[in-house]
Amino acid sequence: MRICSRWPAVCSVWAGLLCIIEPAHAFDPLFAEHAIPATPAASMGGDAVLGSCAFNAMGTPLRLQEAVERALCKNPKTREAWADVKAAAAAVGKGRSAYLPQVTGNWQGTRDETKEGISGFPQFDSTYRNSVLRNESISLSWVLYDFGGRKAALANANALLAAARATENATLQAVFATVARDYYAAQAAQGAFITAKEVEATSAASLKAATMRVDHGAAPISDQLQAQTSWANAVVERTKAERDWQTALGTLAADMSVEPYASLALPDVADGVAPDAQFDESVADLINDAKRFHPSVAAAEAELEAAQAKVRQTRAEGLPKVSFVAKYSWNNQPTSLQLGVPQTPAATREWYLGIQVTIPFFEGFGRAYDIHQAQAEAEKQGDMLEEARQQVGLDVWTSYQALQAAGKNVANSATLLDVAQKSYAAAQRRYEIGVGGILELLNAQSSLAGAKRQRIGALTDWRSERLQLAAKLGKLGMWNLLPDH
Repeated sequence: MRICSRWPAVCSVWAGLLCIIEPAHAFDPLFAEHAIPATPAASMGGDAVLGSCAFNAMGTPLRLQEAVERALCKNPKTREAWADVKAAAAAVGKGRSAYLPQVTGNWQGTRDETKEGISGFPQFDSTYRNSVLRNESISLSWVLYDFGGRKAALANANALLAAARATENATLQAVFATVARDYYAAQAAQGAFITAKEVEATSAASLKAATMRVDHGAAPISDQLQAQTSWANAVVERTKAERDWQTALGTLAADMSVEPYASLALPDVADGVAPDAQFDESVADLINDAKRFHPSVAAAEAELEAAQAKVRQTRAEGLPKVSFVAKYSWNNQPTSLQLGVPQTPAATREWYLGIQVTIPFFEGFGRAYDIHQAQAEAEKQGDMLEEARQQVGLDVWTSYQALQAAGKNVANSATLLDVAQKSYAAAQRRYEIGVGGILELLNAQSSLAGAKRQRIGALTDWRSERLQLAAKLGKLGMWNLLPDH
């Protein structure tokens, strides 16, 4: 093109930009996208797995850390939050670009045939053909001063990026907590299923003992029937426990974005950490810290800052703007010296440099209402910030109480299980020697089954509530997963 022959440097830069901009995130001249994490889960820690989100075959057994890593990398919610960060970073780049000049090039090529006929004067008729008519131009516009409009727009974009980063952090912690809860629920369901099978086996043994006593005339037939009822009930409970276990595994698989029917093997419920005093701090101090540092509060604060910047931006957009403008154009439009004289080739060149002042004198009062709307949005964001702080405080209080109760129940359930085991052993011996009755044995058997379920629930509740409190505090990360997991 002729424009490239005249301005080869401009065309070279333009062609280079087309080649560079094509790959996603490969071109960031304004350094706006350096804040984007490498993966959806990278901000949760420096672990190499989270840095690449590359996984091998599912672990056997599946540990909580691996389940969390897979969920953080592959869960749609974390990927959506990651995409929001990328979009917000791009908006920051656009805000910075407003400080740079805008350069536009134009080239137009046409074929032209002009016939001119004058009534009554055929001798002045003319025909002119031009194979290619060209019009080439390059223009520049550079805003020099705009009373703070660009500054406010960039502040708005930076605040929204901060909000997106905080929201991503909150999303990662929420997904983390959800996976931990579902993991422990699956582990508890697995323990409940194992306990149900043990109860079924114990009921079968009691039925066998009652049958032998009935056959030897040492017990009435009612003993055998009661034992048989207990065994049948144990079979039903074992079936329900298996259903609940498979459902819990499917939920955990879905958290990791794998099919619900995926084969998952979990460690035994007794394989894990024991209660400690990690959260023995004052609950008031915990609540105050969460209100200051929780990601959801940080996101609300950034949203408020963005809304306030939007008010300043909207107000500044209604003020004058001073720009530097320049243009150079060339065309080969033919010209005619006078009427009846055929057109002749010609070349026209034009350029200008200047200062442009734009003053919006009257916009139909629309600007005033835009400002009112932005101010109302800022008020709303202030109320949402207060709501976020209140909700965080309530969440920490509730989770703290749940953890305290769960920690106490770990010890209580251990005592209950020990007593229930001794009671069942005594009742079994008494029944075998003919001193105790079948109801005593079945009651002890039922109490032992309940104690085992209580023990499983207490262990998994404490482990889950420990991570749930960390999430409510906004301090949940891969460092919360101890090596035992």
